[in-house]
Amino acid sequence: MAKLEIIGIPASTYVRAVRMACEEKGVAYELSPAMPHAPEVLAIHPFGKIPVLRHGDVTLCESKAIATYIDRSFDGPPLFPEDPRELAQAEQWVSLVNTVIDRDLVRLYLFAYIFPKTADGKPDRPVIENATPAVQQHIALLDRALAETGYLAGKCYGFADVNLMPILAYVRQFPEAAAALGNAPRLAGFYERNAARPSFKNTVPPPPPR
Repeated sequence: MAKLEIIGIPASTYVRAVRMACEEKGVAYELSPAMPHAPEVLAIHPFGKIPVLRHGDVTLCESKAIATYIDRSFDGPPLFPEDPRELAQAEQWVSLVNTVIDRDLVRLYLFAYIFPKTADGKPDRPVIENATPAVQQHIALLDRALAETGYLAGKCYGFADVNLMPILAYVRQFPEAAAALGNAPRLAGFYERNAARPSFKNTVPPPPPR
């Protein structure tokens, strides 16, 4: 059977989430590093975003679609719950993280530290300060979401949780998010427990610029 190929840079949270999905399922894969909008990415994703997947004659874009394909195509622990209500909750949290939480925690807050648009290359303090209330609100929201089972959806670790872990891995390194996590014991414990999983350890990307 053809080997599954994931195309994208390892530093991308979305690429890491898909790699973690493979690791959780025990699926062998090859990572082919490529930047967004590279020709091999544009050949699969109409907007040039990463990751994209090749598996034999199958090509896919968008991390949630890729994770669903991996889950349905291979044996191993499920990435998505079978129960309809829990499955809907998983879909809900993947959507919330990808459309809002990623935007505020990564594209605004994190990027103001690691890719600032300041003249001197120092962290963009106005952007960071403007983003901090949203960072605090999102971390508090996620902390509350874990109250029932310790997972975002269902009673075991799944793709909704996998999808969040790479974001937490980055933002916890910066002071405002670290302080917010200090006030979110369930989320902090969730991160520490799941950071010990082989899927997380085996997909550590290069450190971001500081």
